[in-house]
Amino acid sequence: MVFRRLAPWLATLLFLCGCNNNPHPEGLAATNTLFTGVVDNSPRHLDPVASYWSNDTPFTYQIYEPLYGYHLLKRPFTLVPKTATEVVVPRYLDAAGRELPPDADGALVAESVYDIPIRRGVRFEPHPAFALDEAGRHRYHAMKPGELGARRRPLDFEHTGTRELTAEDFVYTLKRHATTRITTPISGIFSEYVVGLKDYMALVKSEDAKLRKGLAADSLDKPFLDFRQWPLAGASAPDPHLLRIRIHGKYPQWSYWMSMTFLAPIPWEADAFYAQPGFAAAGLTLDSWPVGTGPYRLVESIQDRRHVMERNPNYRGEPFPCEGMPGDREAGLLDDCGKPTPFIDRMVFTIDKESVPMKSKFRQGYYDIEVFERTDTGMPYRVEMQDSEETRSLYTERGFRFDRSTEISSWIIGFNMLDPVVGQGSTPEQAERNRKLRQALSIAIDWEEYSRIFPKSAGEVAMGPLPAGLFGSRHGTPDDLNPVTHRREGDRLLRRPIDDARRLLAEAGYPNGRDAATGRPLVINYDYYAIPTAESRSSIDWVVKQFAKLGVQLEVRATDNNQFQDKVRKGKHQVFWLGWLADYPDAENFLFLLYGPNGKSASDGENTANYANPEFDRLFARLKLLDDGAQKQATIDRMVQILQQDAPWSFGYFPYASAAVQPWLHNARPTVMLRDTGRYMRLDVAERVKRQAEWNRPVWWPVLLGLLALAGVVAFAIRSFRQRERLDGRGEPAVAGEGAR
Repeated sequence: MVFRRLAPWLATLLFLCGCNNNPHPEGLAATNTLFTGVVDNSPRHLDPVASYWSNDTPFTYQIYEPLYGYHLLKRPFTLVPKTATEVVVPRYLDAAGRELPPDADGALVAESVYDIPIRRGVRFEPHPAFALDEAGRHRYHAMKPGELGARRRPLDFEHTGTRELTAEDFVYTLKRHATTRITTPISGIFSEYVVGLKDYMALVKSEDAKLRKGLAADSLDKPFLDFRQWPLAGASAPDPHLLRIRIHGKYPQWSYWMSMTFLAPIPWEADAFYAQPGFAAAGLTLDSWPVGTGPYRLVESIQDRRHVMERNPNYRGEPFPCEGMPGDREAGLLDDCGKPTPFIDRMVFTIDKESVPMKSKFRQGYYDIEVFERTDTGMPYRVEMQDSEETRSLYTERGFRFDRSTEISSWIIGFNMLDPVVGQGSTPEQAERNRKLRQALSIAIDWEEYSRIFPKSAGEVAMGPLPAGLFGSRHGTPDDLNPVTHRREGDRLLRRPIDDARRLLAEAGYPNGRDAATGRPLVINYDYYAIPTAESRSSIDWVVKQFAKLGVQLEVRATDNNQFQDKVRKGKHQVFWLGWLADYPDAENFLFLLYGPNGKSASDGENTANYANPEFDRLFARLKLLDDGAQKQATIDRMVQILQQDAPWSFGYFPYASAAVQPWLHNARPTVMLRDTGRYMRLDVAERVKRQAEWNRPVWWPVLLGLLALAGVVAFAIRSFRQRERLDGRGEPAVAGEGAR
């Protein structure tokens, strides 16, 4: 009886002795597998024409290969060929089709022609879309309803195949920006440049309507939209390994767009494969299961839990670079010169909803890099090291790397210009009042205070939209001033006093935060792109307090990112928080975020503020023709002045960049401009195993203490049991001879 009662305690102690804190399966740390975290959500879109969110790019840029990329080590960022064999210089033609010299005035250029040679021998990853039967027909392109069965991944199909990349695959990609089947955030921009794309989009919309005639609007099964049957004037393949792209006018930034996955090759076979009955309902789409030529392929995808990529067996093994910047060789960044990439076999991405478990896994050595590709994870550790000498010693002893640099990125609070209260306004008088309201709020939002209160996400206060490192940016120079929100005193930039904001607010018709006509308090909705957590709540509360300085009430509407994106596409937002990571190192990549035709709600572009100003849009069109120089600088200066006065954004701050990296992960230099870094990273697996064991040694004294306590309980129980044996049924000692009565 005693031992039966003690059995649960013994079992618990045995369990405690045998368990550990490793979140990964036993033995996996000894394999060539990289472990990292993902913030908040799974990727939203893995179809390259739709993907334009930072949670997507860790996957899309390892799986797909655009024409160009950026050199891993050279700075300033330098374009290098990827699936192309060279970075080409375009030919310029005038309106009559005559070739112009390379230095021709942009106003004379009617068309730019890019003839891009495509690398031979590049092959797509193994995939059932390419599988052929004995007669040479595609095995899985004519499946009947119900034939899919329980298959939910490309790896669930028995047969796979591949083929060589050709120029036609890039042509097909450009055509797919006209699709009606999925969101295409860059189609508006591309249709302005690629010859014939705007008309092509109208054609595809018409043809798609014919294909879907008679189908229910909400049907997931849609007939294959085969773009091969409709030619596009601006994209062709004169030769299987020669891609020709024709661009309206002169647009120097087009080369940067060719480094992004919007121009990654898409095989028509994948489109046809995923268009079959039942596939979309089963989660088998190009948006969920990419098909690329890059160093990795997706092999596991569990929504909001885990995603796994493995080495693409068909990848050709591009060599590690042998050139870098001064100091790179001494830092060991050229140790892998000439070796074929990728170095890592498998990459496991775990979705963490909270930062605490993510940080714990990193500190214990179970994440090799806290968040792949993110440049904002190192700052919290740097702050912890400043706050505690004990923490500094621990992090230094373990060799954690939190290198800090400046990045081409920004954070802002924006105003939806379609909104009647904070937006453009329907009359000139209303437009002026609303502008004063935005200016007042921009003064009240004290970004200097933000960096002091939240040093883990600190940065340098922005006077305009352009961070340092871009031609045309005035950030950090004597000319860096937003006269609406700041004034200069000597070498210091000081935020204007809150009384200036109150005066503007009254002129806008809201003295003390109340409508002058009705007396009602001014209530504004604040749309935040993530569910509040313990960490983000304080930041959200800070924004609420900034508006409260003026008596303005802020109603927080926080959703997950997918809901936020749906909301802004419908124009249902009012005031919002948003960040931007540069796609390419040119001022246009930030200024296009406020270009009228790129409006989020009207054309699904990236102008989330839906800002439109005729002069700004005219200057933006001019900017795209200009090479770096005095004329381009003057144009940018005027555009920034317009934005400062109109205040469609409260220009926030340019964050510091710092990643959290383990000492055994080599060649890891996270930067927002380089998204294909997975192939360069290298693990010292033996060192990881050794350090994980050192950092996570079992602590035995609580178990020993528990055993001693248990021994005491056992001794006490045995003693009590023996005493009970000597007791009678009344709990009294038995008297000799009493039982004979």
